[in-house]
Amino acid sequence: MKATHKLLFVLCPMLVLVFIYYSSGKLHLYVWGQKPLMDQQGFLLDGKLPQELVYKYGNLTAANCKQGYAAAKMTAIYPKFVQPAPMFLDRNFKRLAKVTKFLPPFGFKSQERIIDTILTTTKKYGLSPELDSMSCKRCIIVGNGGILANKSLGPRIDEYDVVVRLNEAPVKGYTKDVGTKTTMRITYPEGAIQKSERYEKDSLFVFIAFKPLDFKWLRHMIFKEKLVRMMVSFINATYA
Repeated sequence: MKATHKLLFVLCPMLVLVFIYYSSGKLHLYVWGQKPLMDQQGFLLDGKLPQELVYKYGNLTAANCKQGYAAAKMTAIYPKFVQPAPMFLDRNFKRLAKVTKFLPPFGFKSQERIIDTILTTTKKYGLSPELDSMSCKRCIIVGNGGILANKSLGPRIDEYDVVVRLNEAPVKGYTKDVGTKTTMRITYPEGAIQKSERYEKDSLFVFIAFKPLDFKWLRHMIFKEKLVRMMVSFINATYA
């Protein structure tokens, strides 16, 4: 056997062993039968509630409001979930040290001045006093994919305390299927309703920002500033 062949004969098994070692480490030894508990983002792959919470909420009917259930379920799925985190930004947003360190969409670094300007003119930062006073709220999220068409679930949807609609999810003309109540409408610039008269007067407009331009868009909408041509072109390009 030639010297080069002998060298390859020795190196190949070593390379295979090294590959198996590092692969098994990254896969949490999954190759040996041990399943990983979490994914790379920290979410539990098995998001079942602890047995004591199963007993606590399992005896309640679907119509009952399960106080603390959403937070318990979220913690079961994502152990890093922090319940005291505020739902909406207010004038004290700078105290949220973790999100001030990251650029959008993971934080609002470099956008503090615009956010402060917007919040200065904002009179309300959350739900109505009536909803805030409720110890438990039953919520439902309604999208705009058309899955509710001809289902006649409108009255059932209106029974919930909080009805959340996404982007341009229509209401007028479809109340039989989607209900009449809109507690809040969550949207971003490209998915927002363009005509102000189509927004429900008694609903809360919830803005989701993914990029720095989104904050500028909101400022222009609030202060009724004229959008420059370059900005409009950029929005159309991303929407397309």
